[in-house]
Amino acid sequence: MERRIDFWRERQMLCGRCDHRWRVDLDWIEWWDQVKETCPGCGMTCEHEDSPRVTIDSGDPALDDDRVAQFSWYHTSTQPDWPTRHFDPAASLTAETRRRMGGEQRVSAWAARQRAKALHAGTYEAAVHNMLRRMRDQADRRSQFSLYRVRLKPSVVVGEGWLVDPSDFVGDVMLDEVCPPGVDVARYLNYHEDPGGLSLALGREAIASVQRIAVPLPGTWDGDWVRDAVAALEGVSGTAVPATGTPARSMRLPSARAVLSRELGASLAGGLPVNLRAQFASAAAFTEGEDPEQWARRTSGLFDLIDDPARVLAALDRQDPREV
Repeated sequence: MERRIDFWRERQMLCGRCDHRWRVDLDWIEWWDQVKETCPGCGMTCEHEDSPRVTIDSGDPALDDDRVAQFSWYHTSTQPDWPTRHFDPAASLTAETRRRMGGEQRVSAWAARQRAKALHAGTYEAAVHNMLRRMRDQADRRSQFSLYRVRLKPSVVVGEGWLVDPSDFVGDVMLDEVCPPGVDVARYLNYHEDPGGLSLALGREAIASVQRIAVPLPGTWDGDWVRDAVAALEGVSGTAVPATGTPARSMRLPSARAVLSRELGASLAGGLPVNLRAQFASAAAFTEGEDPEQWARRTSGLFDLIDDPARVLAALDRQDPREV
């Protein structure tokens, strides 16, 4: 069962001081983060420890325990076989790395901790947001990502209520800390991707099957933006733009083509929700020497993940589920 996908939807805020609750759009949150808005109840700004934060929408259908397993959940990863059937985090460690970690006993203990981490799945919006964040913040801009649609087992036991995002500073959650014996799935308020949405921390055993596609899907060649972007890029030089000042000797000047691609990407980003624009622009960055058509189709495909999710879901529909 699919829920309505809406990257632009309003969010609920909750003040930690006066308990005032109200709805805002993403532009309001942008102003809030710049200390240009205050809590309507008590006037507090974002600078205070107990200042208002995004919270769960009381109308979120995933708050209904009986419906959690009926919904489709999503995950993005650079792993082509997530969740890996026989996950061995130590498999790629070299002999030298194992020695530096303190020997096989410590390597085994480390691997056990890695296997004890919870898996994550969330809304479609959260999965796309996570991919764009990784492209910008974790040097994954040129990595091949996969989008997974996750089906849960109908018999899963869902933890009562929901948790504030339990992830540590690197995004990890230990499964046994959020899913005690008898609980298969824990819901949590996601602050980082699709803020205010419900995501899941779960074990592999809670997943019945997944469907996978490589993303982004390439933009269609007959699309106006792709065709016009390619024509514009092929019409400018790939040589460096003359400097207007005195650049540092180690600074490599961008080509006219790279400068134009930034402008084209920025024009697309302007049509996205404000909280995704910077991440999209980073993910869509042009690499010197890149083929203009390849860049334009990839950039258009990134945009369509947000602007045209129906096309993405249709591609997932064509994939056979893989039992986990």
